[in-house]
Amino acid sequence: MRARLTKDFNFEAAHHLPSLPEGHKCIQMHGHSFKVEISIEGEVDPKIGWIYDHKCISDAMKPLLDQLDHAVLNDVEGLESPTIEVMCAWFWRKLEADLPGLAEITIFETPTARCSFRGEF
Repeated sequence: MRARLTKDFNFEAAHHLPSLPEGHKCIQMHGHSFKVEISIEGEVDPKIGWIYDHKCISDAMKPLLDQLDHAVLNDVEGLESPTIEVMCAWFWRKLEADLPGLAEITIFETPTARCSFRGEF
């Protein structure tokens, strides 16, 4: 049996988007309550009943969340222009080696705006 497991994480951070046209409000420093969904796909182990331990996802995310929570994202290497699209790719590169079966990363910038990424560079 194949399944998809998704675990949610939250962090607070500030950023500005320096590549936008002059006059766009997001050029100014502002903050968001980000939600990140990490999805893993794989075969369910029939003995245990899961793909793998949810704690593996939490362990892989912890150092990244520690780095980003209450930070200015523009100051993080690789996030100099931290759109949610760029952030998805940044998370993917950081997590793919530690999370076999990584299938999708979705980042919510607001409750109504999100980006999903499936590792296609």
